[in-house]
Amino acid sequence: MAIVAMIEYEDASPEVRQVYDDIMTTRGVAWINNFWKVLAVQPELLRRTWNDVKEVMAPGAIDALTKE
Repeated sequence: MAIVAMIEYEDASPEVRQVYDDIMTTRGVAWINNFWKVLAVQPELLRRTWNDVKEVMAPGAIDALTKE
């Protein structure tokens, strides 16, 4: 059985907290799901992935539900 480390908000570095805060603000949620917590083990990967998701989900020709 594989065990994957997850970075909780309380344990996150300032860099990771900044991304977590942006995720919560942008998505209008009060928590971070496990997908982001696992990526936070590598803060640069977390930031890059979040920036890519924000770009893809930005308003455009395709609605957000279809993009999801």
